[in-house]
Amino acid sequence: MGDVNQKSELRIQLSATRRGARLARLLAERQLDEWGLPFEAATQIVAELAANAVLHGRVRGRDFRLELRRYDDGTLRIEVTDARGEQSPHLPDPSAEPAESGRGLHIVAAYAHRWGVAEAPAGAKTVWAELAPEARVT
Repeated sequence: MGDVNQKSELRIQLSATRRGARLARLLAERQLDEWGLPFEAATQIVAELAANAVLHGRVRGRDFRLELRRYDDGTLRIEVTDARGEQSPHLPDPSAEPAESGRGLHIVAAYAHRWGVAEAPAGAKTVWAELAPEARVT
């Protein structure tokens, strides 16, 4: 994000369970509502990234982390960090047969202005997505 001043932030550790993933979505919705931001697109992204963290990034005894950052320019950054750095997500080949998994990242890509994956400490990874102010839908 360069030299953009950070305005607001939420950071929380959650259990790497389905319940933790649901809680991530609910907490994101509540926080975005408190900030006065539309939350449909952002909560869809949080739901997908949290579900992936629980399904593909879970390591027994380790949690995942949800971070939301709202910047002065109106950009919203969503980050979900899980314990499985070696399990890097990627979009499935659109010409391939539909798979049981992988569709969630298409949702992330459709809503996000941009998204990606970054290494995190202790062998973890962070999957992030940014929503530009004009891209948010209600």
